[in-house]
Amino acid sequence: MVRPERRTVRDLRRGNRAVLLRTLYFEGPTSRHELSGLTGLSAASVSNVTGDLIADGIIVEAGLVESDGGRPRVLLRVDPEFGYAIGVDVGETHVRVELFDLDMNERAKADYPLRPGRHDVDLVVRHILSGIDAVLAAGGVDPARVLGVGIGVPGIVESGPEALIHAQTFGWDAVPLGTLLRAGTSLPLYVDNGAKTMGQAELWFGAGRGTRHTIVALIGSGAGASIITDGIAYRGANSSAGEWGHTKIMMGGRACRCGGRGCLEAYIGAESILDRAGLSAEIADEQAVLAELVRSGGPVIDETADYLGAGLANLINLFNPERIVIGGWAGLLLGRHHLTRIRRSAADNSLTQPYGTASIVLGRLGPDAVALGAATLVVEEFLLAKTVSPGRRSAAV
Repeated sequence: MVRPERRTVRDLRRGNRAVLLRTLYFEGPTSRHELSGLTGLSAASVSNVTGDLIADGIIVEAGLVESDGGRPRVLLRVDPEFGYAIGVDVGETHVRVELFDLDMNERAKADYPLRPGRHDVDLVVRHILSGIDAVLAAGGVDPARVLGVGIGVPGIVESGPEALIHAQTFGWDAVPLGTLLRAGTSLPLYVDNGAKTMGQAELWFGAGRGTRHTIVALIGSGAGASIITDGIAYRGANSSAGEWGHTKIMMGGRACRCGGRGCLEAYIGAESILDRAGLSAEIADEQAVLAELVRSGGPVIDETADYLGAGLANLINLFNPERIVIGGWAGLLLGRHHLTRIRRSAADNSLTQPYGTASIVLGRLGPDAVALGAATLVVEEFLLAKTVSPGRRSAAV
């Protein structure tokens, strides 16, 4: 028989602190009276915990609001400059490093291009570490004020001290990214799949906000998805859930970069679209070449929209989401010009009832959403309210 876990007064206070901090973060400036209603905590608990958060410098007063017949109520909010988060997008064509305050305003950015087929681990690590130094210098931020570094990467991420990365399209097999980075920085590190980080960004701040059952599809050079069920990312037995780009769309079809054949990515990823159109592009102008092809249209683009719709239909039939968000630079490009055709294909290949309750929309956060989402990994840990000082946080990997 499992004994019930004993909770101390300290545990209860920490839980109340996390609930209040999270509510303030997502609801914006809020009065103590409103916080009591939103969280279900007593007025006394709200007063005690907010007092502690103010004393720690985590929340600040943000003006007054009129009350019904009484004194104006003080509004509280999370101080956006209490700490900072760094988000890193390790993509097919670049390493992008961005510095954010707690309002997720971008304070600085550094971009490092990657050449086709050149995803050397040591090079990527150097770019990430150089980018961290560059954005801190450009933003004028003391490293002691940084809550952590979130990193979105392709492939499967094994949680743990080493943060092992399995990314077949990069040629990475159990690469200990966490260990390699920790040799060059003492900042806390949080590593996850890039599609999942983008999914969290869209869920928190973008087109997925307010939903509970959502799928966010990332389409760039490749394709992946973040599957969110009841507000939580579905990860599977070993965090590989969401490898949507490697589901089969045609038996014995086109060769995919993963080594298989007939994968969805081999029909909707940017590289495959250009290849099917008989176009070649250096990584530096891949986006420009695809943009012109999408604008001009033609059989290859029509076929791509149909394949994408069919791929989304598979997600609708499997997971019954209330919303599908199309993101990634190539996904946004296709969606802006051909969303009607994509939706039609999804409808043609879905069961009627689940399609009728699902909406297919474009992401709102743009092509930088992976880095923003990576920064939310840091903020998510901060909202657990485990500590009061940026410099005292422990690393996740």
